Amino acid sequence: MSVQHTETVGDRPLIPRPERTPGALRAACTVVAPGLVAAYDQAKDQALAEAVEHGSLKPVHAYLSHWAALIEIERHPATAREYHRAVYLAQIATTVDEAQEHLRTASSLYREAAEAVRAE
Repeated sequence: MSVQHTETVGDRPLIPRPERTPGALRAACTVVAPGLVAAYDQAKDQALAEAVEHGSLKPVHAYLSHWAALIEIERHPATAREYHRAVYLAQIATTVDEAQEHLRTASSLYREAAEAVRAE
């Protein structure tokens, strides 16, 4: 899935970091990654259904954490480009080693984003 940022600002955040609430994350998604809004809505619906089914808020917390990290990546244009490039190159890699290398890059960027939003 490709996400394009219309404004080139280096890697300064396009928007302030949103609160970790469904509404705030969705609003941020519409700004920094409008192509991901449908996936966001689907993930939210799935998390809520799982929460009801299992009688636990863990699926909701997991979805909020995951999307907070993704939005953190998308807030930074250079990071988002690097992340999406790594994911794409992993998908078209011709060897397992090549795919793993690109996935390590994407995973590292994701972990850094997750740590940044968790530290707040």
